[in-house]
Amino acid sequence: MAGRGDAGAPGLRELVAKVPTEPGCYLWKDAAGEVLYVGKAKNLRARMRQYVLGEDERDRIKVMMHEVADFDYVVVASEHEALVLEMNLIQQYHPPYNVDLRDDKSYPFIAVTRGDVYPAIKYTRERHRPGTRYYGPYTDARAAKQTIDIVRRLTPVCVATCPGWKRVRRLLEADEGAEGVVELLCAQNGRPCFDFHVGRGPGVCVGAVSPEEYAGNVAQVERFLSGHKSEFVAELEAEMRDAAAELDFERAGRLKRRLETIRDLDSRQQVVFPAAVDLDAVGFWREETIAGACVFLVREGRVVRTVDFVLDKGLDVGEQDLVGGFVKRYYDRTSDLPLEVDLPCELEDADALAGWLTARRGRRVRLHVPRRGEKRRLREMADTNARHALMRYELKTGYEDRRTNEALLELESALALDEPPMRIECYDVSTIHGKHTVASMVVFTAGQPDKSQYRRFKVRTPLEEANDVASMREVLARRFAPERLADERFGSLPDLLILDGGKPQLNAVSAQLAEMGVEVPLAGLAKSDEELFVTWDDDPVVLPSGSASLYLVKRVRDEAHRFAITFHRELRDKAMTVSILDEIDGVGPARKRALRRAFPSMRRLREATLEEIAAVDGIPEAVAREVHDTLRAWEAELAEERGAASGDEGEGAGEGA
Repeated sequence: MAGRGDAGAPGLRELVAKVPTEPGCYLWKDAAGEVLYVGKAKNLRARMRQYVLGEDERDRIKVMMHEVADFDYVVVASEHEALVLEMNLIQQYHPPYNVDLRDDKSYPFIAVTRGDVYPAIKYTRERHRPGTRYYGPYTDARAAKQTIDIVRRLTPVCVATCPGWKRVRRLLEADEGAEGVVELLCAQNGRPCFDFHVGRGPGVCVGAVSPEEYAGNVAQVERFLSGHKSEFVAELEAEMRDAAAELDFERAGRLKRRLETIRDLDSRQQVVFPAAVDLDAVGFWREETIAGACVFLVREGRVVRTVDFVLDKGLDVGEQDLVGGFVKRYYDRTSDLPLEVDLPCELEDADALAGWLTARRGRRVRLHVPRRGEKRRLREMADTNARHALMRYELKTGYEDRRTNEALLELESALALDEPPMRIECYDVSTIHGKHTVASMVVFTAGQPDKSQYRRFKVRTPLEEANDVASMREVLARRFAPERLADERFGSLPDLLILDGGKPQLNAVSAQLAEMGVEVPLAGLAKSDEELFVTWDDDPVVLPSGSASLYLVKRVRDEAHRFAITFHRELRDKAMTVSILDEIDGVGPARKRALRRAFPSMRRLREATLEEIAAVDGIPEAVAREVHDTLRAWEAELAEERGAASGDEGEGAGEGA
């Protein structure tokens, strides 16, 4: 079923109004019929109405709906079926607005060809085939091959590349159901392969093992690959004792060496839980348009493997979208399912996902967000590993350099600059009720922070209250004064000057620089809608959401804000040793003593209402209001700082004179 029309037109809304209210999947398409996004819903009509009415608050969805000209939908019987169909459709179409693996190569797997009479183990990158069970994915091909080597040292099984195994497979395919005949034929005419000579092959090629015996070996291999070694070890120990009791010391010695191999492997695997815990801890690290994901596989209380990926979405999508999209893609590819999946956030469709995983595992699988203890520590460790995986990817591919070059070229075009802005300066003012007003100057050279060029200023203009425009005018007058322009420590003129603010700040600074005879390209970045105001157009420049240029200017603006906040905090902390009361007009020694008697601590004074302060003997209402407003502004500043980054390592702390 399909609908057609403009994203904002009544026609599309009317068509969505006719969509059934049953569970299913929907596909938003552009005018060319290309699938832009695939989603699922318990109620198709209600969910799709949110899109066409603009009720979905996700930024990328708002952008997408400007491209939507058509849609399809598929009705299914349950939310579980919708989930499975959604994953299949995403794999089929690879829609640009769905979360996907950035490097969508075929990851290595270890596979067991269970559809064969004599299943073989193999290293493969093939797409999943019926009758074959896959273990992985592995992001390290060497680790996958080493695991196969260890497995075959523990339990002899055929490898799919063995010519002897291939010959037996051809015979069995030619004479289906004649396993006994083939076994006898191999025993009479078969040539033993090399692996059989060295103890890693079970002897299928020479009829040395029956299908039933071989099936037992395969079951042991599958338990080992799933991370459940306890039962496997118990079987080996029992078999070794039986061999010793029968005086078959050669076989007992082989079994002992296998057990030693397992114990050596255990000694190299980190024990994280004292109990036989079976879980996956999933971590993420997001940047603007890219993210890393890492999965810690814990089996029987040990981390048996870690796998990491790079995703094609980052901070440009919501956390739930990113986490949910990855969980669907990853667990659709692997058959190694745990009993618990630890995630960083709750998911809207957690019940449906858990039901899908439970159906695949055959036992109840739960999605869990650990809040404390060892599970939370392990999941946070997965976050750290995801960050390192992303860093390795960026270093290996030169991603950061490409993004930076792309950003500079986009800014050159969007802001009508003569050349790419190789030197960008950004200024921000930080104050609290007009007190301790400071400003920061940060410099980005070739798209990267140049901390040796950072400068910070104490604003000297007397201010009755916060006045960002007046403060900025003073700072720029000092920055572009003739003696500063001649000072090598301040570098050359910027190719682009960014202000943290909108049109009023931009107009004031533009007029001031014109008076000073300084010609510098200007832009003001408004926080609310991330719009760039320019001097040559009344309308702001809107950089594309998720673009490299928007990421760069936001990064520059945020760095200027952080640096200003840091300097302001230093001055405020010094002032606290004297007392903020000394900075409030109308509060002298006598009134300060009166307030201290009424409110024994600064915390108690900050929590006081205006009426409580005005009730203190000797404190006029106007002074009480000034004290109350100053302390409230102080509280707001403290709240803001809790979310600000800290630290100034390597930064220039020169103060403008």
